[in-house]
Amino acid sequence: MSPPSEPGADPLLDAFLRPARTGNAFEEAVERMLQAIRLGVVPPGARLPAERDLAARLGVSRVTLREALRALQEAGYVESRRGRYGGTFVRPDPPAPGATALPTDLAAELEDTLTLRAVLETGAAGTAAGRALSPRLRRHLRARLQHCTGADPADYRRRDSRLHLAIAEATASPSLTDAVAGVRARLNALLDAIPLIPQNIEHSDEQHAAIITAILDGDPPAARAAMSEHLSGTASLLRGFLS
Repeated sequence: MSPPSEPGADPLLDAFLRPARTGNAFEEAVERMLQAIRLGVVPPGARLPAERDLAARLGVSRVTLREALRALQEAGYVESRRGRYGGTFVRPDPPAPGATALPTDLAAELEDTLTLRAVLETGAAGTAAGRALSPRLRRHLRARLQHCTGADPADYRRRDSRLHLAIAEATASPSLTDAVAGVRARLNALLDAIPLIPQNIEHSDEQHAAIITAILDGDPPAARAAMSEHLSGTASLLRGFLS
């Protein structure tokens, strides 16, 4: 029996499986591998590089890589095989991107939504951190964070949305809150088309805590930086699954 095909020294593969650049190593690793799979750089039936090589290419730990591979396996993109010619293989019938409820021009809608969200929510976090928040607002932000952290996956996106809206409300700008609510509705339509990944939820909980801490500490640069990193992780997953 001959060994299965697998990627060799392919410059195109190197272009996709490049090191993660932000603090969202898990999300970026998922995005990079999904892009390589969905664009046919690693075709159906082919074996992904060995874990050690793949982790080095992506610039992530073996633990993070295994979590990313597990997420792709659960989403139906790859499968693990044992034995002499074992490894991680692209499934012969990986899921098609998108869903019927998504807009026809998905790429444009995705990038427009992500750009608008980055501008609105990063600005909202910085603005909220720069205000003298009342005791009631401070309690409200802590309560929203507690309500979201460790939430049941079935209810996670609703609680996540409510936390982000609470941050917008803390700016005391009804117009900004309305704008954030509008972009969140668009975002949720996109998020509903991709799987909920436990590792991403855990990472988001940590990032939410960093955002709220920076706001309550009155540190606008830290609040903007924490929010920007958080949004970047979500963007990586959406681009990976839907682009």
